[in-house]
Amino acid sequence: MVQQVLNRESHGFDWYDITNPTLADLQEFATRYNLHESTIRNCLEVGHLPKIDVYPDYEFLILRSIAAKYPEHSDVLPELTDRISVFYNDTFIITVHRTQIDWLDRIKQLPADNPKLKHTKAIINLLVSEALKTFEHEVIHTFSDKIDQYEEFVFLHSRRKPFMKKLYYLKRQIDLIRIILTLYQDLVEYYHIPEHVNTYHRNVHDLYKRTDTLYRNIAENTSQLLSMYFNIESNHTNEIMRTLTIISVFFMPLTFIVGVYGMNFDFMPELDWHYGYPAVMLFMILLSLAIYIWFKKKRWL
Repeated sequence: MVQQVLNRESHGFDWYDITNPTLADLQEFATRYNLHESTIRNCLEVGHLPKIDVYPDYEFLILRSIAAKYPEHSDVLPELTDRISVFYNDTFIITVHRTQIDWLDRIKQLPADNPKLKHTKAIINLLVSEALKTFEHEVIHTFSDKIDQYEEFVFLHSRRKPFMKKLYYLKRQIDLIRIILTLYQDLVEYYHIPEHVNTYHRNVHDLYKRTDTLYRNIAENTSQLLSMYFNIESNHTNEIMRTLTIISVFFMPLTFIVGVYGMNFDFMPELDWHYGYPAVMLFMILLSLAIYIWFKKKRWL
C-alpha cells in the first residue's frame, strides 16, 4: 500500500510511505527518482542490518527497531526487530516497511507544520531517533526487569533449570541487538560529521551513545548472571559429592570387615568365639568414631 504523507506543494518535498511493498510499487518510484536496482532488491529481501549507502542522486538507509511484539523464545532478526528502508534526498523521501510500525505511524500523524517535518534530513533524524528509542525502552523496561527476576531465581530458588532457557534467549536477544547497534554507529556518525551536524544530530548521537552503553552493561550483567548460575550449580554438585564421599569413607572399612567375616571359612576362630559378635560391633563403632574425629580435626565436617 502506497501512502503520500507530505507533498511538494506544501513542504517542498514529497514523502511516500509504502507498506508491504511489491516489485511493481518500487519500480514506479525507481523510474521516477532514478533509484538503483540493488537498493530496490534490498527493499524486497528479508534481513539486512542497519546501514547507509550514498548514491549520486539520493541516499539509502536501512533502519531497525524493536518489534512491538516478539516471541519470548526468539533470537532471529526478522522476529525481534522491524525494518524500515529509506530513500531520500532534498526533494523526496520514501519509507518502505513490510508491517505496520507504531512509532512510524505516530510520526506520520504529526501536524504538517511541525518543525520536525520541515525538510527530509529532519525526518531522517526523527526516524533514526525513534528507532533507537525502541532499543532504549526495551533495555530499561523489559530486559532490566527480566535480569532482576532471573537473579532472584539464581539466588533464591532451588529449582533453577526451567529459567535457563529463558535466560539463554534473553542473552541471544541482547547479543543480536548489540550487533544492530554496532552497525547503527556508522549511520549515526555519518550525520555527526561537521557539515551535517546540528542540534537534532547531536541529540541522536547522544541517544545512540546512551543506548549502546545500556546494552553493553546489561550484556555484562547477563554474562555474569550465567557465570554465577554455573558456579552455584557447580558448588551444589560439589556439596553432593562431598556428602557422598564422607558416607563412602565411613562405610568402606565397615563393609570390608563385614566382607571378611562373611567368607565362612572353616578355620576362623572368631566365628566360634562367644563374644565375637559384640566385639566386632564394638570395633566397628570405635572405627566410625575415629573416622568422625579425624574428619572433625581436618574440618571436613
